[in-house]
Amino acid sequence: MSFIPAPLFRGISKEELEEIQTLQCIRQCSYSKGEAIFRMGDLVHEMGVVLTGNIYIENVDLWGNKSIIQNILAGQTFAETYVLCHEPLMVDVVCADDTKVLLIDIGTLLGEENQRRIWYQKLYRNLLMNALQKNLALSNRIFCTSSKKVRGRLFSYFSFQSMQAGSMEFTIPFDRQQMADYLNVERSALSKELGKMKREGLIDFHKNRFMLKYKKADSSGLTGNSES
Repeated sequence: MSFIPAPLFRGISKEELEEIQTLQCIRQCSYSKGEAIFRMGDLVHEMGVVLTGNIYIENVDLWGNKSIIQNILAGQTFAETYVLCHEPLMVDVVCADDTKVLLIDIGTLLGEENQRRIWYQKLYRNLLMNALQKNLALSNRIFCTSSKKVRGRLFSYFSFQSMQAGSMEFTIPFDRQQMADYLNVERSALSKELGKMKREGLIDFHKNRFMLKYKKADSSGLTGNSES
């Protein structure tokens, strides 16, 4: 297995990674679009790193209502909290595209017998930083879904995407249904509000490519006093 360009292995040399691999705690797996890697209720002992493709962390309630909690891209990790806390999953981990992942027995790697290895502290530090970044991502979603209005949620989401891209033009990782699931709104209400915002000259879009347009507006226009 070649060197892995993922934040989890930042600062770990190729030689150190080869040493980690000799512990036989890492395996590579391939999944098809729509296939579940883990399901709600699973008690997992391996965390994952996305190599190619991307996955969604989803929650489906007893009535079948689905929410997309997070989009995990290449290089990012998933399920580490559940592995280290020995808790059953409260979410589904589903492939948004054909995807390759590394599944890592992180509990074994961080065992006491490995504490003297050179890579141990690097891996531990990277895992901690990764957990903090996950907390930020979840906080951003909470912020995006805090408004009672669809427009308010869209403004928050687009502002975050624009800041991440460093541009007023950006591509989001969702289609319309997935975007509605992420923002926890009805798809019809989402499409209606996007159409209104486009007609008002606030945004332009084609499929999942969006452009924000500067337009002076009063506070009611920015706080989402739409009927949606």
